[in-house]
Amino acid sequence: MPPLLFVFLAALAVIGALGVILQRSPIHCVLALALTLLDIGALFIGLGAETVGFLQIIVYVGAIMVLFLFVVWLLNLQTEVRGDGRLGFKLVGALAAAALAAEFITTFVRLPSMPETNTLALSYGSIDSLARLLFADYLIAFEVTSILLLAAIVGSIALARRVPGAGLLRGTTANRIAQAPAPRRSYDEDETAANARSAAR
Repeated sequence: MPPLLFVFLAALAVIGALGVILQRSPIHCVLALALTLLDIGALFIGLGAETVGFLQIIVYVGAIMVLFLFVVWLLNLQTEVRGDGRLGFKLVGALAAAALAAEFITTFVRLPSMPETNTLALSYGSIDSLARLLFADYLIAFEVTSILLLAAIVGSIALARRVPGAGLLRGTTANRIAQAPAPRRSYDEDETAANARSAAR
């Protein structure tokens, strides 16, 4: 991959990640996350791991992110209204961001020189080698990830599910309350109110 193309894709991934945390609309956050994952898939493809790159795009962008988008639409999440917040939280966040930036700068400054690149095997990044790693060396991690995704799908369905007849019952109760006649005051209450107005004059 040409260095300029790598820098462009890396900068685009950072911009997309910033869009995920800075956007107020949940739909815009999901779209920014999809852009970031798509860009990371393009980086994998450019670095020679075509299988991982295409799996990144197909699985994450094509399936999981679309699921997130549908969940946001089903829940009808509105744009976040941000308040002033507390000064202490902002100060802690600023200090944490400064510490993280200092750690990144220190890591990049102390990086050793790049060694000579070795020639990769022809099977590197192929479906055969990836399947051997997933179902042999990383089988437990792969199965745990699939269970987590299944739990996320079940939770999304549970959040978006509507109980049949719940809205009808709420509407019927509201209509009864709205149509109920106002309570009539007794003669003594009317006379007391008239005496109070006369005393006020």
